[in-house]
Amino acid sequence: MEISFKGKTVLITGSSSGIGRATAIMFANSDARVIVHYNKNLKGAQETHAMLKPGNHFIISGDLANPEDINNMNETAWENAAKIDVLVNNAAMHIELPIKDASYDKWLEIWDRTITTNLGGTAHLSFLMSKKMMEAGSGKIINVSSRGAFRGEPNGIAYGASKAGLNSMGQSMAKALAPYNVFVYTVAPGFTETEMAGYALNGPNGDEIRNQSPLNRVAKPEEVARAIFLLASEGTDWMTGCIVDVNGASYLRT
Repeated sequence: MEISFKGKTVLITGSSSGIGRATAIMFANSDARVIVHYNKNLKGAQETHAMLKPGNHFIISGDLANPEDINNMNETAWENAAKIDVLVNNAAMHIELPIKDASYDKWLEIWDRTITTNLGGTAHLSFLMSKKMMEAGSGKIINVSSRGAFRGEPNGIAYGASKAGLNSMGQSMAKALAPYNVFVYTVAPGFTETEMAGYALNGPNGDEIRNQSPLNRVAKPEEVARAIFLLASEGTDWMTGCIVDVNGASYLRT
């Protein structure tokens, strides 16, 4: 089955590398117009843009921890694209902070930064985007969560909490937006070969992490991107509110 996004525009946050970059390439190869987002990694965003199948793609920047930046991102995207069909909320931060090593001040700092970016920023951008999508009478929002929302993240408690909140937010928005023909989905990957996960995959526990899956490896960014791509395609309206595990059977839930 060939899937085409010709005539559609897709905004992907955090698409200067990793899953976001793979997702941008996949949509562009299917003739979508792609909006590449970055916060600090302009070079990476430019590299992603250069990898895309030629089209009327463009780059926007913004800090998802800054509500003013989020509002500007939203306005810039709609001014340049007229209509945005798919929002992929991929950008996130992950900072390890084991409780035994943490001071209270450090705990507060990491907690606030992580929740503000991963949950707050995604919620605020989704709110703004959904208002326009409701007016247009169509749209899809796809959130990138984590298996850590279910299994727990003992050394990244704020990260796990932010992703659990993201799951709930997506399901609540799915209920709120369905009457307007706007649909919301969540994918929950396990470890993936990205820069953000490099600290763990290249460390002393790398083999143990890979062996968590019966496939004895972690995901490639393209494999997570494929799940996002399929949810964004036609015929998935009835899946709104779903959370799709993409973890190679490394963590199974019922």
